[in-house]
Amino acid sequence: MIDTLLAPLEWVISALLYFFHRGFSTFLDPKAGITWALSIVGLVIVVRILIIPLFVRQVKSQRNLQLIQPQMKELQKKYAGDREKLGQEMMKLYKDTGTNPLASCFPILLQAPIFFALFRVLQYGISQEKAIGYFLNFPGLVNMAHNAELLGVPLWGYFLGAAQTPHPTATKVLTTCLVILMTATTFLTQRQLMVKNMPADNPMAQQQKILLYVFPVIFAVGGVGFPIGVLIYWSTTNLWSMGQQFYIIRNNPTPGTPAYEAWEKRKRAKNHQKNVLEGDQTPPEVVPPKRQQPKRFSRKDRKK
Repeated sequence: MIDTLLAPLEWVISALLYFFHRGFSTFLDPKAGITWALSIVGLVIVVRILIIPLFVRQVKSQRNLQLIQPQMKELQKKYAGDREKLGQEMMKLYKDTGTNPLASCFPILLQAPIFFALFRVLQYGISQEKAIGYFLNFPGLVNMAHNAELLGVPLWGYFLGAAQTPHPTATKVLTTCLVILMTATTFLTQRQLMVKNMPADNPMAQQQKILLYVFPVIFAVGGVGFPIGVLIYWSTTNLWSMGQQFYIIRNNPTPGTPAYEAWEKRKRAKNHQKNVLEGDQTPPEVVPPKRQQPKRFSRKDRKK
């Protein structure tokens, strides 16, 4: 069943790896692990470009959820004893505001099948030298990929199976470094969202704080079973997410957040500079101080 579902994705992924490998081979050694690693990076770029519309929907959904939190809180108080009515009103609120609570999960959910398909191509295809998907047309390329090493570690090598690789110690060291990178980028991406683009009084802050520590732990525990190629894929996609999120937060922040205040400050400074460059260069008119009229004194006061 799983083989049938993942077969089309395995074909697409292996085809992309083939064409990227062919392109990088014009100036790199086709047998080198760096050539295959860069091919995986190219695969990440293609996937992330394709899901940019979903990422935009994710950002809008997260922003809407933050903005309607006060309304949601009022509904929860109003219908505290009626779950059915509360559910109906919440669905109506989502519909009226164009908010989809599940939209924030779309990029991760969409990448999950790609992740498993790449895992199978690396672990059950290249590792065992069995052609999968598009590689069925190039069996010799599978053997080349099997023997390719990155810093002495094959792309199909993983921490728990380090003993099966030619250099177990190198495999453990490289996989550990990549797991740390994958975990750190996951943590920093989530923290960037919480610190810069979330209001301080947001009720969702506690949930986001839990995810801040839960996701890195999940990646750290699961990462010991991921092949080098999969770790390269996930670390690269995390770096892409962090950069993409930084751009969105900097240029289109959520109102009422530290990022929004910084954006307004930059905007005012930019407008001031523009006015100075494009405005009238003549010095401003100097307004002379008002002349103080002399006080009149009576004859009696003058004598004093």
